[in-house]
Amino acid sequence: MSEPIYRTDALIAEDIDSYLERHQHKTMLRFITCGSVDDGKSTLIGRLLYDSKMIFEDQLAALEDDSKRVGTQGQDIDFALLVDGLAAEREQGITIDVAYRFFNTENRKFIVADCPGHEQYTRNMVTGASTADLAVILIDARKGVLVQTRRHSYLCHLLGIRHIVLAVNKMDLVDYSQETFEQIRADYAEFAQGIGIENFTAIPISGFRGDNITTAPSDNTPWYDGPSLIEHLEAVEVSSEVEGAKPFRMPVQWVNRPNLDFRGFAGLVASGTVAPGDRVRVLPSGKTTTVARVVAMPDADSSEDRDGAMAGESTTITFADEIDCSRGDVIADADDPPQTADQFEATFVWLSDEDLHVGRAYWLKLGTQTVSATVQEPKYEINVNTMAQLAAKTLSLNAIGVAEMHTDRSIVFEPYQDNPALGGFILIDKITNATVAAGMINFSLRRAQNVHWQPTDVTRRERANLKNQTPKVLWFTGLSGSGKSTIANEVEKKLALMNRHTFLLDGDNIRHGLNKDLGFTEADRIENIRRIGEVSKLMADAGLIVLTAFISPFRAEREMVREMLADGEFVEIFVDTPLEVAEARDEKGLYKKARSGTLKNFTGIDSPYEEPQTPDITVNTVEMSAEEAADYIVQRLMPLK
Repeated sequence: MSEPIYRTDALIAEDIDSYLERHQHKTMLRFITCGSVDDGKSTLIGRLLYDSKMIFEDQLAALEDDSKRVGTQGQDIDFALLVDGLAAEREQGITIDVAYRFFNTENRKFIVADCPGHEQYTRNMVTGASTADLAVILIDARKGVLVQTRRHSYLCHLLGIRHIVLAVNKMDLVDYSQETFEQIRADYAEFAQGIGIENFTAIPISGFRGDNITTAPSDNTPWYDGPSLIEHLEAVEVSSEVEGAKPFRMPVQWVNRPNLDFRGFAGLVASGTVAPGDRVRVLPSGKTTTVARVVAMPDADSSEDRDGAMAGESTTITFADEIDCSRGDVIADADDPPQTADQFEATFVWLSDEDLHVGRAYWLKLGTQTVSATVQEPKYEINVNTMAQLAAKTLSLNAIGVAEMHTDRSIVFEPYQDNPALGGFILIDKITNATVAAGMINFSLRRAQNVHWQPTDVTRRERANLKNQTPKVLWFTGLSGSGKSTIANEVEKKLALMNRHTFLLDGDNIRHGLNKDLGFTEADRIENIRRIGEVSKLMADAGLIVLTAFISPFRAEREMVREMLADGEFVEIFVDTPLEVAEARDEKGLYKKARSGTLKNFTGIDSPYEEPQTPDITVNTVEMSAEEAADYIVQRLMPLK
């Protein structure tokens, strides 16, 4: 086994301050190792840590002990154990979670992410790749290019990783055959060209023996005349250098007001540079101003002016003019600003065990912006093994697909390929707060730029005043047979006697017209409620009190309708009836059909009903008659003006 090549810089002993100063200004390269199962990713990282002297003596002793006890290399050191920290990983000899490790050489600092190779952990790999400048794709020299090699290569390209290293590993197991190496390089080049990877660097290595890891060529590969892995990693251009040449963009993370005399806007510079005197534009408002100061804040009570800031640096800037700017806004070059839109085509990598619900509202986080977004039925799903575009109704775990997406308001963006900071986003489930997808904006839809709100002179408040009432949407939800429609009808009659202007939207009636094209699948139920929500909003804008009687089984869709309306206008009324009581009533015979299997996707039988967690009003139809429930609801609603 070769000795580590790194030696402590003599400058440490001569001038520690100068050494630390130089170390502080080293560039940082983030990279990932990926590839198929057992290609040697963890072993390679362990070797890098060992050769860069990033292992303490007690860690090395523990590693030697663990290698003998659970290692896979006989009595030799198993470098993979430095990275595979989970018990399940050590037991199975595989990587499951993404493991991040730091190391440095005399020329550069590195953060490496060891990504799992199994297909079921693709979402973990996407997480690791999302911030990487370079990908080391390992291939077992005995096996060649495999399915997961193609999958990870495609994901790296999709995520915008510009630098690809093809590390043909375990060359010691094929007797360092040049013919084997050249064949693998040719096979990969053919595949890479097909998915759009224009350049890659192929290096023959042995992570276990150390060949071509730190110096090249190894004595075992005299035929190889390229760089070692470390030499290549030290030489590649990092993303901050590339982003620095682009127009200035800085998403605002925080408005900094340490005292009455200072108001600054803090954030991470995503691209370009900024300096005092630069003209900038604040989006989405579009207002322009001049940068007065670029400030460093060493503590809460003091500030230091800087000459400027560049991509990758966190800073605070102040404006020469008093204009509105807050978290979620983007400060950009005044003459070359990014776009704003609310409709997009995007590529999604689905990360959740629960499939995409077409039409459901999710939280979308892009930079510091958070908006509500809905995803339409996918245009296609991508088979990453064949690159074929497959028809798809939804997206499931680890699926990659392209779909249109709408947000509830315009966001500031750039296509992901132009600016990952303003083109990459995540989707979050509104109920569980779980991250369900990572996405990349491809472009905005043309109709997003051509369709605009037409202003009207008569306001919704004036319409409500004409009716002498406060608009409301009374949303009755409950199982089929709970009595929603009956109680809603009684409430409307009582409101009519009070001279209130109302309209009742009933689930069955709506399906005779507006929603007659929808079935009862989960996706159709979501779209059913979305349409009713939009109609209810229009009626509330007209000043009406709207009553809706729908099962509306999913909390997320009821919450979506609530968010469409002004605060206090949506009133969720839970008609609480046990399933056995509702089924015993079964006036329409629907439960009987569902139990016999002739009626599919029936709520309460083979489709779930999610009870409201904090309804505004609850009525129990076991304890109350429809008349009593209606009286109770009207009493709770008063005064309506």
